[in-house]
Amino acid sequence: MASHDIDEIIACYLNESAESAAYGFIDALEEAYTHISRHPATGSPRPHELDLAGQRFWPLTRYPHLVFYVERPDHIDVWRVLHGQRDIPAWMADGEGL
Repeated sequence: MASHDIDEIIACYLNESAESAAYGFIDALEEAYTHISRHPATGSPRPHELDLAGQRFWPLTRYPHLVFYVERPDHIDVWRVLHGQRDIPAWMADGEGL
């Protein structure tokens, strides 16, 4: 689902003729992924109402988006990349959520 979120975010920037913002978003996302892979425990825990044990989020630098992920023994599962102003529990619990 995260790849779908990312595609939609980039498409939104491109539809608004904000190509530099789209590239900046990609750079910020890559920085967040690098940070999460090196220091997964530094992300903020999500409230228990999401019903996914161990879920955390990390904010993108200079963009209003949050990367939601779960640390696994041998990898990181990125579940969603969502705008921070959304009703996150409702968004993740609906048919497009987890």
